[in-house]
Amino acid sequence: MTARILIVEDSALLALDLGQALETAGFEVIGPALSVEQALALIENPGCDAAMLDINLRGSTSEQIAHKLLALAIPFVTLTGYASAQRPSIFDGIPAITKPVRLPELISELRRCLGLPPDELHSAK
Repeated sequence: MTARILIVEDSALLALDLGQALETAGFEVIGPALSVEQALALIENPGCDAAMLDINLRGSTSEQIAHKLLALAIPFVTLTGYASAQRPSIFDGIPAITKPVRLPELISELRRCLGLPPDELHSAK
């Protein structure tokens, strides 16, 4: 089974680029969700094995999404331009990929979160 990754990113162009890179790496992409509401709906249906969250979503934050993912024990990484001191506390201890995104770093971190070897792209869930 291919790991399903939810992309939560309010920049449609960046979300498209990230989605293409993840699909090339062998993941199934869910979304992108451009808002908190879209992300919460996609977590419910079709669901995901892991997620990547932009912390800042159109002037709001993705804290509500993080709470939902943590409650469901779904691993996630954050994408942000924020310094660690600027991030809401819900993101403490969560892997943070800084923008501009380095795709190999993102893919590696998603694999690690899913407990996958660096070269294996099938979900263990």
